[in-house]
Amino acid sequence: MKQLTSKELRATYLNFFAARGHAVIKSASLIPENDPTVLFTTAGMHPLVPYLSGEKHPAGRRLTDVQKCVRTGDIDEVGDSSHCTFFEMLGNWSLGDYFKKESIGWSYELLTKELGIDPARLAVSVFAGDEDCARDEESASLWQQNGIPADRIFYLPKKNNWWGPAGETGPCGPDTEIFIDTGKPKCSPDCSPACSCGKYLEIWNNVFMQFHKNADGTFSPLKQKNVDTGMGLERTVCVLNGLQSVYETDLFAPAIATIARLSGTTYGAEAESTRAMRVIADHIRTATMMLGDENGIVPSNVNQGYILRRLIRRAVRFARVINLPDDGIVEVAKVYIEQYREVYPEIGQNADKIVLELSKEAAKFQTTLAQGIKEFEKVIGYLPPECKRLSGKAAFRLYDTFGFPIEMTQELAAEKGYDVDIKGYSKAFEEHQAKSRAGAEQTFKGGLADHAEATSRLHTATHLMNAALRTLLDPNIRQRGSNITAERLRFDFNFDRPLTPDEIKAVEDWVNAAIKADVEIVCEEMPIEAAREKGAMGVFDNKYGDVVKVYTMGEFSCEICGGPHAKRTGELGHFKIVKEQSSSAGIRRIKAILEY
Repeated sequence: MKQLTSKELRATYLNFFAARGHAVIKSASLIPENDPTVLFTTAGMHPLVPYLSGEKHPAGRRLTDVQKCVRTGDIDEVGDSSHCTFFEMLGNWSLGDYFKKESIGWSYELLTKELGIDPARLAVSVFAGDEDCARDEESASLWQQNGIPADRIFYLPKKNNWWGPAGETGPCGPDTEIFIDTGKPKCSPDCSPACSCGKYLEIWNNVFMQFHKNADGTFSPLKQKNVDTGMGLERTVCVLNGLQSVYETDLFAPAIATIARLSGTTYGAEAESTRAMRVIADHIRTATMMLGDENGIVPSNVNQGYILRRLIRRAVRFARVINLPDDGIVEVAKVYIEQYREVYPEIGQNADKIVLELSKEAAKFQTTLAQGIKEFEKVIGYLPPECKRLSGKAAFRLYDTFGFPIEMTQELAAEKGYDVDIKGYSKAFEEHQAKSRAGAEQTFKGGLADHAEATSRLHTATHLMNAALRTLLDPNIRQRGSNITAERLRFDFNFDRPLTPDEIKAVEDWVNAAIKADVEIVCEEMPIEAAREKGAMGVFDNKYGDVVKVYTMGEFSCEICGGPHAKRTGELGHFKIVKEQSSSAGIRRIKAILEY
């Protein structure tokens, strides 16, 4: 098995697929611009949903990349050997080109020949079949042809070997997952990759998208069959180097060394401190990537900003466990800035913002902790002398209202001779989570495919409004941010004052005139230099590849974009601006809707 650094693995993977006709595309933003179904990009396929559904990608039908991803569903597991909130996903795609034979053959070749993994250590799982889709004998046969014996091919049900759709409807299909046999003994005669005993460690997943799930729960064949694969960079580097934890890889080691030096704590010496160091290293890496992203966010109390705030505050809390100085998390962030500025240039470009926002949020949380301590003293003061237990509801209120961690509540209570009703706290916490989950499911119900028509029209309206602002107000206006749901568009742009009511009406009238003209929306693919010469709007930096899509709407708009769009402007209904406000210094924000 080859021992590769993270940089070497990225290069090996991309070069392997580039040599097999795949265009290397850049990582999309962590913050999806026009997908109302997710807060963050959670997989390599998310930015490619329109193309998996049939839209033509300007780079072709074979793609490969390293995608920045964030998942926070297992945040409480961070600190073990493998869980991370930010991770990099190595992926390759076939958009209606090759299918199972090539995908499985190349996966086996990359793992055994390029990465040097002993074939005897590989095991795979395939879909066992059900009433929706037949047993995947084709994939099993292909694995055997490549060298995996039948006793290391496992047929597993839909919960193990089926991907998607992302929402209630959309592209989906069976997958085949590839595992490393860790050498641990079987937990039972039926031991398989479905077990959690640790014998099998997933390293790669190949999804064969061949169906569309409909709103009534039925499945229809896709007009094009796709391949979507994902290999986690962190886990693979760990396996290749024979390490026990992803936190020992070169992706985390420099940050953990900095934490150890500043706190005077030895990594690996004691379980509690080691977990704290891992949590800090993970959360500050994720916060650095969020703050430094091209669509970067800042801490807040809603949506992505809330997740970012939670990560920073968890890092600050764990910093107290190991006596990391107040400015320690900023020093850790600086390590990551240097580490990633070459891989993701936006991290270096936004270095000052990363440091500033981390410093501000850490200082704010220190104040919050001080307020929480005062409130704790009040709660204790209300208890009768004979009561030596803090109720679960009171402990949860300290957490929910003041951001006061339960561990600190327990610590302070113990110092004063009290204990805490942890069972009651857990019940209150679970009730809170259930309410939050229900709200999130309502907010992000469906999937991009469910909102395709509405978001396509609103996205098209955004182009027209952008053109109207430049035409009527200032030709130097440029987009500074965009977010589209199925109900409304939100658009940020550079402008140093509020729009007057007359200006708002003029923009509305301009857009509605373009809609009334009912012109065809023409999409052309061309080299980026040709797009520049054509006068297409776009920020000509490393955001785009060599070939781009240019959408032209008569004389109204000509702009580089990846889509999705309506077919004609007349489909858009009536455009109305519902709010115009400040977003930040020198940046205005418009929210608008389409009425039918």
